[in-house]
Amino acid sequence: MSPRVVLIGPMGAGKTTVARLLADSWGVTARDTDDDVETADGREVSEIFVDSGEAHFRALESAAVADALATHDGVLSLGGGAVLDPETRTLLEGHTVVFLRVGLADAVKRVGLGIGRPLLLGNVRSRIKALLDERTPIYEAAATHVVDTDGRTPDEVAAEVVARLDGADIDGGVTP
Repeated sequence: MSPRVVLIGPMGAGKTTVARLLADSWGVTARDTDDDVETADGREVSEIFVDSGEAHFRALESAAVADALATHDGVLSLGGGAVLDPETRTLLEGHTVVFLRVGLADAVKRVGLGIGRPLLLGNVRSRIKALLDERTPIYEAAATHVVDTDGRTPDEVAAEVVARLDGADIDGGVTP
């Protein structure tokens, strides 16, 4: 069993929303590993970060991703930092992985003040920029496809993912 597609990218890229749209389009289920972590631990991600620390959260996240990759056959969205774990990147090899790329301006607009996002404590814009600078090369290396989300609705992003994975580009041609 293997997910139909795995969505990766930073906070504000629209992974969870696009995952639901893709799942509806293909008649499969959507699964979010942040939700899996919260269910397993009984606390929200922000509480886990604050009460138990990022290392504890990352261990839970790594286990959730490994389980989901082995047991889920729908659309899977990973938390923004999941690909930082080298073991997770190894597990992603051989899967169809789409990096939903978002620029700084759109990410800031979508995330807002970052309430409930522990990694954004302080200056939200500078923290998002630092995260994008640090993580974008990792997302790109782990991805089999990159889809830009800036200035686009979730429906438009999902339509591009469907077109790419079903073998045609937006203009109806065949994807190389």
